[in-house]
Amino acid sequence: MATTTPSSSASVPQDYHDDDDDEFEDDDYEFDDDQETSPSPSDGADEARLQSVLRRLTADEVRIRVHDVEIRGCSRTRRAAVEAAVGSDLARAATVRDLVRAAAAAGDRIRRLGAFDTVSITLDAAPPGLPGGAAVVVLVDVAEARGRAAGELGIFANSGARSCSVQGSVKLKNLFGYCETWDASGDLGLDQTLDLSTGVAIPRIGAIPTPLVARMSLLSEDWLKSSLKEHMMGVSVGLLSTMNHNLSYNLSWRTITGQALMSSNSISRQLGHSLLSSIKYTYKSDQRDSSIRPTRGYAFLFSSQVGGLAPDSKNVRYIRQELDLRVALPLGVLNGALNAGVAAGVIHPLERGSTGSISPLPEQFYLGGNRSLMCRLGGPSSLLGFKKRGLGTDLRTSDPKNSENLPSISPELGTLRGDIAVTAFADLSFDIPLKPLRELGIHGHAFVSAGNLARLAEPDLRKFPLANFLQTFRSSAGFGVVMPTRLFRIEVNYCHILKQFDHDMGKAGIQFNFSSP
Repeated sequence: MATTTPSSSASVPQDYHDDDDDEFEDDDYEFDDDQETSPSPSDGADEARLQSVLRRLTADEVRIRVHDVEIRGCSRTRRAAVEAAVGSDLARAATVRDLVRAAAAAGDRIRRLGAFDTVSITLDAAPPGLPGGAAVVVLVDVAEARGRAAGELGIFANSGARSCSVQGSVKLKNLFGYCETWDASGDLGLDQTLDLSTGVAIPRIGAIPTPLVARMSLLSEDWLKSSLKEHMMGVSVGLLSTMNHNLSYNLSWRTITGQALMSSNSISRQLGHSLLSSIKYTYKSDQRDSSIRPTRGYAFLFSSQVGGLAPDSKNVRYIRQELDLRVALPLGVLNGALNAGVAAGVIHPLERGSTGSISPLPEQFYLGGNRSLMCRLGGPSSLLGFKKRGLGTDLRTSDPKNSENLPSISPELGTLRGDIAVTAFADLSFDIPLKPLRELGIHGHAFVSAGNLARLAEPDLRKFPLANFLQTFRSSAGFGVVMPTRLFRIEVNYCHILKQFDHDMGKAGIQFNFSSP
């Protein structure tokens, strides 16, 4: 769905007369931050005059009274959805300054609904003869988006991981007039992975204090070449959602099978069926100028999840916390930018299992995979040059109490999971000095990434071997070409492994990845 919306809330012409402000009595003025126009030379003086009047009105406490707020242009969209986005600040504005601020905020909220191509907020004189003196009417004009459906389908090959997948998604917008979004997506991999999900997001309407978000998912995955298989059905419900804060509840039924793992007490305890219940809080702020190719700004995410709430003896109650920080700095040469980021996560048990397990197997951290370092904001996971779930720590050094069980365990399993993980990266992007490529947004980049994870043999973090953890960081570096599109960031990279260990699965060479923002 293509949308064309002004970056400012609206233009606000007004025929407002006040006996105490007769110096503005014959002026028509416009509140417009960056409306695209091509004024003639004769219009330049008028525009400067209007801007001067606007500055004087917003600088002084010019009183104003809003008689009514009218919403126009809704045909299939329900008025209550737009009224909830407009809010009550427009009607309660007592000065021109308050009105301008409220109009800008209301315009932003309406545009974030995603159901309108354009949004404008203007002022008009109220009908004469109203008690209380002169007043204005606020007119909110919207133009509904013409297309309500969008879809995509792709076949993606990953030479580094020797895998191929078919991915598709369908989105329906404003189907029932509440500016809601219905979506369904699927991912079918040749490595015996199937991921299906569908969900709906409804913005705040009327007396509902928060947007409604619900999602159902189905996952079937062969983790380690058939040595461990997972099947999961789950539902997620949003309890609170604002611009920066999100609170959700997740409930899923998971089945884990793996005959080769039965000799490990810490793993066999989690095989079979289990009911997983958790509640998760996320704070996210993204002030970057782009999520595909950021050149300035910062982004921050913090999440805290309490899991193991279901009354099931197999579940260990735990707290999973993640932190992700990104910074983008412009360089001023070849449109270059330096992006740097660090992410960390830790799973701390609220109780210790009878067999010594610290955290449930599916909720542990797994590093590796050829996902872009730039797009995903959500904790440690990506490490270029390493296979998916291809980096970890040897159980022989992490849990000596269970070392006698290790010879019969799948050699891959002991190296792919951790209760604590840290990743970091630096990425230097620059324009390629060829005009056709610059016009398409195709650019080059060079990167370095590092990361590590470890098991927690003891719940007490003070006993964690920090020095050994820092010395065993894995790292990679490389360069490549980035082709940004409206939906994906496509990268063709050459990766070189700087540091890895015998039980890691890293590979140097050319690799492809497709990442959505």
